[in-house]
Amino acid sequence: MSTIIITGASKGIGKATAAMFIEAGHDVYNISRTACDLADINNVAIDLASSEAESPVSQFVNDIEAGQIHLIHNAARLTSESVRDIEIDAFRSTIDINIVAPQVLNRALLPKMQAGSSIIYIGSTLSEKAVANSYSYVVTKHAMIGMMRATCQDLAGSGIHTTCVCPGFTNTEMLRAHVGESQEVLDSIAGGSTFGRLIEPDEIAGTIVFATENAVLNGAVIHANLGQIES
Repeated sequence: MSTIIITGASKGIGKATAAMFIEAGHDVYNISRTACDLADINNVAIDLASSEAESPVSQFVNDIEAGQIHLIHNAARLTSESVRDIEIDAFRSTIDINIVAPQVLNRALLPKMQAGSSIIYIGSTLSEKAVANSYSYVVTKHAMIGMMRATCQDLAGSGIHTTCVCPGFTNTEMLRAHVGESQEVLDSIAGGSTFGRLIEPDEIAGTIVFATENAVLNGAVIHANLGQIES
């Protein structure tokens, strides 16, 4: 049995991933401001966007036993803004949750992570491309691939592997809120994949579980997007 630590596992991809690991008998922790309602999950209430997150993270890690640990950086903030109008405080806030928080957890947990552990970054189809009016999300998801590649190099010889899973447009609360719950917009987005539909959270969860189990993927970017139609 491994220890699974997932940020933002209260809904969407994070919750689906937690459910798969729980079903497989692992010890699963959700680090989030919002509790997950899955049975047998361990909820850890930490605001990862806070500049004070290091202290509660350290307290949490003190209670984690060293061993095979899979750390999944799933929590993210997606807002609507452009390079012309984004407020600097809002930009910093997105950087804090999408980029700084993963490093806070990396630094705290790596001393407990033994060979066979993994660090899985959850990027996005927008980690290597861009759309208008998602400026801070696009910037930070691009940065996440850089974090994964740097992690791979820095952990060489440790037996710990890392991968960046980049979901395509997935049927989550975050996506629906981002488009204002417009079914017309969701249908248009779905038409951008070669399957003509949105991805389901369970499909991404299965990809994440696969990434934790396969060290051969160390340093890899996995595009889990149903095949995007390129214009």
